[in-house]
Amino acid sequence: MLTFEHQFATLPEPLWVACQPTPVAQPSLIAFNDALAAQLGMQTRPDDATLAQWFSGNQLPPGAEPKALGYAGHQFGNFVPQLGDGRALLLGEVVDQQGIRRDVQLKGSGRTPFSRGGDGRSPLGPVLREYLVSEFMAAVGVPTTRALAAVATGEPVVRQMAEPGAVLTRVASSHIRVGTFQFAAVRRDEEALKALADHVIARHYPEAANAEDPYLALLEAVTERQAVLVARWMSLGFIHGVMNTDNCSVAGETIDYGPCAFMEQFDPEKVYSSIDQGRRYAFSNQPGIAQWNLARFAETLLPLMREEGDAVVEQATDIIRGFTSRFSAEQRRLHANKLGLAPESDRAAPLMEALEIQMHQGRMDMTATFDALTRYTKELSADTSVQPQKDALLALTTQPDGLAAWLAEWENAQQASQQSKRLEAMRRANPVVIPRNHRIQEVIEAATEGNFAPFHTLLAAVTQPFDESEEARRLAAPATESEQVLRTFCGT
Repeated sequence: MLTFEHQFATLPEPLWVACQPTPVAQPSLIAFNDALAAQLGMQTRPDDATLAQWFSGNQLPPGAEPKALGYAGHQFGNFVPQLGDGRALLLGEVVDQQGIRRDVQLKGSGRTPFSRGGDGRSPLGPVLREYLVSEFMAAVGVPTTRALAAVATGEPVVRQMAEPGAVLTRVASSHIRVGTFQFAAVRRDEEALKALADHVIARHYPEAANAEDPYLALLEAVTERQAVLVARWMSLGFIHGVMNTDNCSVAGETIDYGPCAFMEQFDPEKVYSSIDQGRRYAFSNQPGIAQWNLARFAETLLPLMREEGDAVVEQATDIIRGFTSRFSAEQRRLHANKLGLAPESDRAAPLMEALEIQMHQGRMDMTATFDALTRYTKELSADTSVQPQKDALLALTTQPDGLAAWLAEWENAQQASQQSKRLEAMRRANPVVIPRNHRIQEVIEAATEGNFAPFHTLLAAVTQPFDESEEARRLAAPATESEQVLRTFCGT
């Protein structure tokens, strides 16, 4: 049993609206995250039928008080003053085993006052995609929302065509977004804005409460977390696909896995999202967009800050400018780990830049490249024959001479950095298995026909992403030309 609390409901009502989920025809449990449930304090697991009732919205878990949350947002640069949870309901908050307050939310549970004419439902495909990708992110240490349950509804959802419906139960540190602050700010409701900011400080950044200007300290803390988050995304080739301000969590977690994807052939300008026609959220644009989103956050906080006029604008601007140095520092650390170099190495940045050029020009798969480099490093460290691993690495590129020259430079840097001590950090930075786009597509196609075995197989693999077993390597294989998925979709 989960023990629900409802702190968010103490905030002014424009920020939330009480709302009940819409029952579904025939709920059936697809997956339940027992390990996460235990972290949330569920000591006894109910049977599957009960879980399906609870996490479809047909029957509320004891203590749940569902609410749709209000927020605004810049969507692809265009401001919309009211968006809100059009297909999601916050059941309440649970204090987990570490004493951390976590939201539990149904996603796809029917219409709310924020639905704007939508049906409030989710197709099965986006539910399975978010479950797989968010649990992978958790396994590799990227701050993220989590998946607690997935339930099939037994009802069709019509988008371009009729598809099976499903409901995801999502767990987050909170569902408060930059867009939540914009929602209060655009109404010029300073009371609601201050209450929201104080709530976020108490919940996520208690150290800011003791600062000379708590709201300036809040901006700095959120900027720090966003910089670290985006650097970690990019070290894995992750492309969020829809980095609107309403999808930017002030807790610093990855939220709203819609048309997200992991880059395969390395290309800094890569876009998968079918709705990103202007390539606004391309891979290499993500740091700049995060910084832009934070500037919008800063604008909402200005009325709460101690200074006024030009002075407060300059203070906030300095913090936003500082995003770049924070992002770069985390990126340098990650690059050193991915290359098996010491954290203080001054060779990591130029070597990574040169390798990215090689990957782009040689049409190399990003994840496979770093996995092969890790295996090559392991052989170097063991002082055994390295030629097979070197050949496997060179086979990944269409320009082996260029990569061979890069490897020679990298080996010189390796020798100076006590590589044996760096191998474990290198493996933890370079997963074997990621939720590849074509694997997710295979899972969705099978599940649409009622076969969930491929979903569970892939879920087991991506939640053990450093496993080097034969099965892991099978699922790790890049897509063939005919298997490539070049476009991903939101499902809204």
